[in-house]
Amino acid sequence: MLGHSSTASLQSAAVGLAAGLTLFSMPLVAQNGTASKPPHRIPRVETEIRVDAVLDEDVWQRALVFDLNYEVEPGENIPPPVRTEVLLAYSETHLLAGFRAHDPDPSAIIARITDRDGMYDDDLVALRLDTFNDERRTFDFICNALGVQGDEIGTHGGGAWDAIWDCDGQITGDGYVVEMAIPFSSMRFQKSEGDQIWGVDAVRSLPRAVKHQIGLFPRDRSDNCYMCQSEKLIGFAGATPGRNMELDPTAYSVVTQERDGFPAGSFRTREKDLEAGITARWGFRPSVTLNATVNPDFSNVEADVAQLDINTQFALYYPEGRPFFLEGASFFATPLRAVYTRTLADPIWGMKLTGKEGGNTVGFFTVHDDLTNLLFPGSQGSDMTSLGQRTLGTVLRYRRDLGRSSNIGALVTDREGTDYYNRVGGLDGLWRVTSTDQIGFQVLGSHTRYPESVHQDFNQPAGSFTGGAYDLSYFHRTRSHDWQLRYRQVDRGFRSDLGFMPKAGYRFGEVGGGHTWNGDPDNWWNTLRFSAGYGHEWDLDGTTLDQGASIWFNYAGLAQTFFNVMGHYGQLYYNGTEFDDAWMAFDMGIRPSGLLFLVVRGTYGQRVDYANSRPGTRIQLDPYAELNLGRHLTLGLYHTYERLDVDEGRLYSANISQTRVVYSFTRRVFLRAILQYVHYNRNTDVYTFDIDPISKSLFSQLLLSCKINPQTVFYLGYSDNYAGDHEIGLTQSDRTLFVKIGYAWVM
Repeated sequence: MLGHSSTASLQSAAVGLAAGLTLFSMPLVAQNGTASKPPHRIPRVETEIRVDAVLDEDVWQRALVFDLNYEVEPGENIPPPVRTEVLLAYSETHLLAGFRAHDPDPSAIIARITDRDGMYDDDLVALRLDTFNDERRTFDFICNALGVQGDEIGTHGGGAWDAIWDCDGQITGDGYVVEMAIPFSSMRFQKSEGDQIWGVDAVRSLPRAVKHQIGLFPRDRSDNCYMCQSEKLIGFAGATPGRNMELDPTAYSVVTQERDGFPAGSFRTREKDLEAGITARWGFRPSVTLNATVNPDFSNVEADVAQLDINTQFALYYPEGRPFFLEGASFFATPLRAVYTRTLADPIWGMKLTGKEGGNTVGFFTVHDDLTNLLFPGSQGSDMTSLGQRTLGTVLRYRRDLGRSSNIGALVTDREGTDYYNRVGGLDGLWRVTSTDQIGFQVLGSHTRYPESVHQDFNQPAGSFTGGAYDLSYFHRTRSHDWQLRYRQVDRGFRSDLGFMPKAGYRFGEVGGGHTWNGDPDNWWNTLRFSAGYGHEWDLDGTTLDQGASIWFNYAGLAQTFFNVMGHYGQLYYNGTEFDDAWMAFDMGIRPSGLLFLVVRGTYGQRVDYANSRPGTRIQLDPYAELNLGRHLTLGLYHTYERLDVDEGRLYSANISQTRVVYSFTRRVFLRAILQYVHYNRNTDVYTFDIDPISKSLFSQLLLSCKINPQTVFYLGYSDNYAGDHEIGLTQSDRTLFVKIGYAWVM
């Protein structure tokens, strides 16, 4: 049962939801966007289409037609090497788009059959829609030459997004054709009885010796407002999302066995569940969506890529991949990472409201979590634990558009449990002073109370305590040069338990700038850049923690080659000792053909041995290769190698290897195998404390996926883990079999 504090938080969550609904019932403000170009009338049609990449319906004879006349990258608003047409129309329920992508050599087209969102290196086209005409973000619908689709939220504060829509593509004798049908129920747009004005860009990516980006309009690289330069569409009168309701029932089963006494014990069943859940989505206004879920399956079938956790100071960051949290995720983004949904590890139920009306953007969610993870930040390291209690986590976000492309916002987060709470609130804003200059800020305050056991076991403050966090930045960017200033401060008592801020008790300032040279697409170089910066970090008592100067050089050229190198020289202070901090890092890659992509990253230089508080020398290499064997089979090979040497000798060497093999039978069905091996070898004679000389692990996963759309899915998978050390060879420690069925019932 919920404790008293959780009950209070549930009440506050209801108040937050009511506040969000109240904001949307307020009188709407006028749109901020102003059409700097005459809008183009998009025709309304009454007939539907069959999405088969054959533009033979009468709809396409009546459609608005654009030519994509500008190469915008790497060429700067020059004539493109190929011709591309985009055809646009709409019905009462759908936006319709057709692309004719001409190519003098169709055999050179790069296109694979993959899972959705897995084709961004292919020949593809995209439709970007600024449905609010506020010139701040876009809904992006992307399709490769074989009809594999992707979608995302574009421009500032964007990110991953999954929508239900349809597209198809086919390669023809003179290029390829793509056809799209996008339901209005899958977008958000302004409420209007008559005509609406939307911003639009159509984009084609042509990956050859260089990756040509071709667009609908010329882009001024010295104007940092991308959609302020877009073409405008007028129309959409009578466009409706319908009832805009979606029910997503799920059924999932998992059986996990682990050894009862490693390594010799027999396997016992640790978990055996057969569960059903449901998620509902209701777009009660064209621009506002309410989501609710009960007993959801929040699992992520995409395995996290392993990261080295040896000789690290702070907690590692992993990206979010769960659909419930990806919906409207950009609404919660701020300069300080005060919202990090992976903190909510095992939700029981959740509710979310996201949307925009006029210049008002609101995001709200509340989640009852069965697992409460805590991160304890410090100026020189972080620690973590889990509480054996349920908590209720609530976030309320509001942002108000100002002027052409500025905004001001507020954020409140609240996490409540038994004898525990963490509450955060503050303001943030972005002021675009000119088309090349912007000022950003964020101010947050927190009020926290931990259980007595946390105070005693992790040396955290007793009782309730407070703290603040502040971020101020100034950026100046043009096509050829840029510079920036930033100041950040996080008090020792600041906590953001629904965010990811693993460092506290410090001040940080930096200044930097650079110059970019832009070349022609057929040059041996397309882009050259040189930049430099200086940063200084202090403990709040004035002690320097880190300071140094850095320089960067970046190159991009033919065969999609890139080479980046960075040098750093400074001093680092740890555990009362000053260390030299000088190192060099590089990052280079090449795509010699559409079949092969090669990347290698590396670092060499001074590195502190944090475990023993002494200087060391680190070498790290990260090679990566991706091989496409025909249209259906992809092989990925990844490796990370790191070693640290100290005056007494080699301290450790660490290796992570991963192999991923994916065979896509169709655009909707694939079979994937992952094998991931981790091996740490430590020199116990050099460590100043007892430690195992060898630790190793092996993870494997086999997954069959059938995905009709992001919510109508079938997954069948098996995974297991092996562990070992200097005395025990790799021995299976656990194994899991899981199945999930989900269905999107759209009404």
